[in-house]
Amino acid sequence: MKALEEKIRRDGQVRPGNILKVDSFLNHQMDINFINEIGKEFYRLFGDRPVTKILTVEASGIGIACITAQYFHVPVVFAKKAKSLNLDGSLYITQVKSYTHNRTFDVILSKKFLNADDHVLIIDDFLANGCAVNGLLNIIEEAGATLEGVGIVIEKGFQEGGKDLRAKGVNLKSLAIIKSMSDSDIEFEEQE
Repeated sequence: MKALEEKIRRDGQVRPGNILKVDSFLNHQMDINFINEIGKEFYRLFGDRPVTKILTVEASGIGIACITAQYFHVPVVFAKKAKSLNLDGSLYITQVKSYTHNRTFDVILSKKFLNADDHVLIIDDFLANGCAVNGLLNIIEEAGATLEGVGIVIEKGFQEGGKDLRAKGVNLKSLAIIKSMSDSDIEFEEQE
């Protein structure tokens, strides 16, 4: 998605530790008109799949997943990073290591919101090492649900997450794949 690559180059900031800040439009302040285009693109890529639920992890993926869901006309379910008092009944629980927070979280999803009849599209903002997506895949597998695909806004192609997921046969589509980045330049992989 060329418009996304241009926006990353213009508004993104590379920080030490291979951190890309896109908080001015994607995951702190959200450019809703632009994210609406992202949702349309995910629908173009996965709209032929029989998606019944969109799944993401709290917090940055929620807005993107919600806007995408309006095109699929399905609910969004998100795995929470903390067990709250309003979570009751049976739960799916898996561990996810956050690259940006450098810590491991239990992510939790109520079993009443995901079951074997569901066809799931995972949507998230970033893919680096693949920990969040793998955690969600564990939940989907435990639920007996069917994975229809994984849509990522920005993939760090120089890290192993995308390669590992594709090697497992996951239908992974990333809107922008970063080949390399430095303080002065961000280079993207060519996509079909």
